[in-house]
Amino acid sequence: MFKSFWGGIHPQDGKALAKDKPIEVMAPPAELVVPLSQHIGAPCAPCVKVGDVVKRGQLIGTSPAFMHADIHAPAAGKVVRIEERPHSGRISCPAVVIECDGADEWVEGLPLSRDWQAMTAEEILGAIQSAGIVGMGGATFPAHIKLKPSKSVDILILNGAECEPYLTADYRLMLEEPAHIVEGVQILAKVLGVKRSVIGIEDNKPEAIAALEKACAGTGIEVVALKTKYPQGAEKMLIKVIADREVPMGGLPMDVGAVVQNVGTVAAIDDAVVRGLPLTERVTTVSGDAVAEPKNLRVRIGTKFSDAIAFCGGLRETPDKLIAGGPMMGMAQTTAEVPVMKGSSGILALTRKVTEHGPEMNCIRCGRCVKACPMGLVPSMLSILSERQDFAGCRDEYGLMNCVECGCCTYVCPAKRNIVQYIKNAKGFVRAEMAKAKAKADAKKKEGDGK
Repeated sequence: MFKSFWGGIHPQDGKALAKDKPIEVMAPPAELVVPLSQHIGAPCAPCVKVGDVVKRGQLIGTSPAFMHADIHAPAAGKVVRIEERPHSGRISCPAVVIECDGADEWVEGLPLSRDWQAMTAEEILGAIQSAGIVGMGGATFPAHIKLKPSKSVDILILNGAECEPYLTADYRLMLEEPAHIVEGVQILAKVLGVKRSVIGIEDNKPEAIAALEKACAGTGIEVVALKTKYPQGAEKMLIKVIADREVPMGGLPMDVGAVVQNVGTVAAIDDAVVRGLPLTERVTTVSGDAVAEPKNLRVRIGTKFSDAIAFCGGLRETPDKLIAGGPMMGMAQTTAEVPVMKGSSGILALTRKVTEHGPEMNCIRCGRCVKACPMGLVPSMLSILSERQDFAGCRDEYGLMNCVECGCCTYVCPAKRNIVQYIKNAKGFVRAEMAKAKAKADAKKKEGDGK
């Protein structure tokens, strides 16, 4: 029996709306808006210009920076604009706007057919990098960098928990394409040189567990049923439960010999390595009580939320919130014109009946947020100090930067305090100060080197 982790909550999951809906393929709409920043790291610069005719899979954005992921045309068509467009993770971002031609022809030489077992680890990593793969559970960390840990690792953990309410894209992928996922796991095990690979799935998904157990038979890959509890899918929680190892404060999974990947990422890696396919589409859940017909869609990167919602029959009523991702860690949007990106696991349209939160009050020191926090922090004090703009106190006394922003504290708070938002504000200030200090140190070093 696997251990659990401290804290966590059991929110209403809303998964019944879409969990039994097989993945539908949505054809590319008339226009795709492809952001040039879809990953953690440096944004890409366009390597096409207005008027260029592109084919699906063609490179359209890249960067010389170490931390980046290349961007490819999700469909064939004509580049009609390169301009600022709405972005689901920020106000706006430069984007390549493609007018699709309907023919949807692949760029020359794709897809391929390769024997991954005959490839070296370096060749596999090169294929992953060339395909622009990032963490598709929402983290968007470039996969080729994550798969080159600077420390020795001995376990690969696959995140099939999908613990966010409403989201069912990974569940459908596990149910419908288990062999695809298993081959991807085998490829990653070869790259990392690990002997143990484990797929962790919450026990509220018995059909997915059974499908992957059957697909993993004879491979040595373990499939484990984990207790259903949010945020079971967080990296540090998975490592604690499956490997009984605790990532140190401020540390990374590789510090305890682990690498964690999302099942959607692994499927994309299999496509990249075996078939040479760049990341141009993904499975996304379109759901919520305001959506006429919730679905799981295989949708092209750059598809606007409005087009995806229209494909699902439109809206029953005007939503109170439109969210990119899940309701716990997703980002509320001001417009449905934002595009699907590599990390877009869900599009949720929720009515006031679901989102009503109530007026925020002063903290009553009840301790519920402390009991719920999976990282063992004191969220109430982090919110209070942030409200007072004592950001140094948040960082130095209460472990601000160890917060994973899961939202458990806000969910259980009887005073309806927006605790996560206070924490995000404090983190933003601390990161800005750190960037200023680094720039100052770099300038001083440069000045010293010049003497």
